[in-house]
Amino acid sequence: MEAELKGKVALVTGGTSGIGRTTALAFAKAGAKVVVSGRREKEGNETIEAIRGAGGDGFFVKSDVSQALQVEKLIQTL
Repeated sequence: MEAELKGKVALVTGGTSGIGRTTALAFAKAGAKVVVSGRREKEGNETIEAIRGAGGDGFFVKSDVSQALQVEKLIQTL
């Protein structure tokens, strides 16, 4: 892992697959702790497992960013 973003937290919404998952992994590779958010818990946890497997750190928060209350709760976890 590189230390470019060490000490920073990256929040990636839609991080359960595709571009979001790739982005989450890139942030982790750069040294950020990654918070992955999405509607699909299984896939979100798989993203976190991949991050941890590569030596990174982070956690998953199930949320739907189209719902304001869920976004507020998501931000409170940071």
